[in-house]
Amino acid sequence: MKRILAVLIAVLTLAPAGRAEALAQHHMIAAANPYAAQAGLAMLRKGGSAVDAAIATQMVLTLVEPESSGIGGGAFMLLWNPATKTLTSFDGRETAPKSARPEMFLDTAGQPRDHGDAIPGGLSVGVPGLVAMLEQAHKKYGKLPWAVLFEPAIKLAEDGVPVTKKLANLLKAYPQVAAMPDIKRMFSKPDGSLVKAGDKLKNPELAATFRLLAKGGAKAFYRGAIAAAIADKVQHAPVQQGGMTLQDLAAYHAIERKPICGSYRAYKICSMAPPSSGGVTVLQILALLERYTPAELAPGSLSEVHLFAQASRLAYADRNFYLGDPAFVRVPVTGLLNRSYLKGRGALIDASRDSGPVEPGTPPQLHARFAPAPSQEIAGTSHMSIVDDRGQTVSMTTTVESVLGSQMMAKGFILNNQLTDFSFIPERDGKRVANAPAAGKRPMSSMAPSIVFDKNGTFLMAIGSPGGPAIIPYVAETLLAMLDGGLDPAHAVALPHFVMAGGPLQLEKDTSLATLAPQLTVMGYEVRAASVETSGLHIVERVKGGYIGAADPRREGVAIGD
Repeated sequence: MKRILAVLIAVLTLAPAGRAEALAQHHMIAAANPYAAQAGLAMLRKGGSAVDAAIATQMVLTLVEPESSGIGGGAFMLLWNPATKTLTSFDGRETAPKSARPEMFLDTAGQPRDHGDAIPGGLSVGVPGLVAMLEQAHKKYGKLPWAVLFEPAIKLAEDGVPVTKKLANLLKAYPQVAAMPDIKRMFSKPDGSLVKAGDKLKNPELAATFRLLAKGGAKAFYRGAIAAAIADKVQHAPVQQGGMTLQDLAAYHAIERKPICGSYRAYKICSMAPPSSGGVTVLQILALLERYTPAELAPGSLSEVHLFAQASRLAYADRNFYLGDPAFVRVPVTGLLNRSYLKGRGALIDASRDSGPVEPGTPPQLHARFAPAPSQEIAGTSHMSIVDDRGQTVSMTTTVESVLGSQMMAKGFILNNQLTDFSFIPERDGKRVANAPAAGKRPMSSMAPSIVFDKNGTFLMAIGSPGGPAIIPYVAETLLAMLDGGLDPAHAVALPHFVMAGGPLQLEKDTSLATLAPQLTVMGYEVRAASVETSGLHIVERVKGGYIGAADPRREGVAIGD
């Protein structure tokens, strides 16, 4: 594949340095913060695995990027092990406590509450899954001792790290979040003012939590003092108390799942299966577009935006109807990815204009029909892509859901608000909604950590992004830019974004896409300029002689390696 090799060698020191793009021979990590990426790189330099690096990176992200992910949230990890030619995935999605009910987000009149009204407080908190998932992956694929992986995060939490510009801006932009008791206590100065970018932030309480986890593993999180603090915070939240119990925490388990895979031209693309909708929807979009030439899908062209938007309309219509937790819903994954079915769906695309709203299809092997329920996810997420010396590869998307999750903390870390990813409407016209709340259920996600293989079955790239429901187009557009457009990772992650999730067509504001708005309007689209700071793509690609890594310039991530 033709490549534009416009890359820089990373500056590799023990200081938190790095570049948004890098070239390495042996191992590579691309993650959302320089301190976190350096922690992962330190594990790789010790001979650790990609899983080891992911754990060390995540612990530091809990400290330096609490607005996006942390041990109080959940994640999906895709893993490629070339030694055994094994591709697997780990599901660390949060679960609803036993107290959860289908009608939990309805008001006294039986109507769905406003999504934003349900977020602050305990009602929105799901049982965190990240720590259990990381331990499960480490037991199978880790190389270094578990406790070693916490050392960078413990030191940084005790010594302090500079507040990032992103975190400082979010605290300023969301004063109602900054006023929540835990957030105010954590991110205010002695004079009561909020921290600013560059201010040193220490978190000794989180350091103590990390020490407990380093010594006791996941058991120390789901039982004992940490679990008690989580349950107490949820039950006695300052607003909207929830019903999570110690039994809910003790009962949590991560799940190793078989990934889903599909082909696009000569490539094999694999991603997460449900309860994430990301993998299915990305693969549907690409399959619907495969009939078109690379020229018609040229990055940023009018034809690409139009054809991609039409494919997205069709894929999201299916997504909002059929996707949910497979332990509760018989999701027709095979049928949704059936080539004959998608060929029929693709015939609905008008090459000259917007088709407008579309109905979900009727895939083969359909067990039940559901009522539609558009996604309500908010973009508070992070992604990392890692390759180690042995070629083991991790693509992991991790989240606390909204900005600073539930806006509550326990033992130094943010608690998620993942339950608001459920549909607030449990049924429509007598039909169940696939993503309705239920006790023990995992809410649907859009996270799409992905790994791509070339025509010989050799690892080609690891990719993923934050962005809420926009994760799906961010990942799919970037794959098109690289696989069809021949762009290298650094150029691909910097491309302007466009999003079609069933409503208006959103074009990234203040970019070259804005010039397409008049033509797209003539084609029948409702066009809106949108901010996409939620994008945070991180890619590692195999090239001759090593790996290229890249981090989305819209955020503060870096790609570094040796």
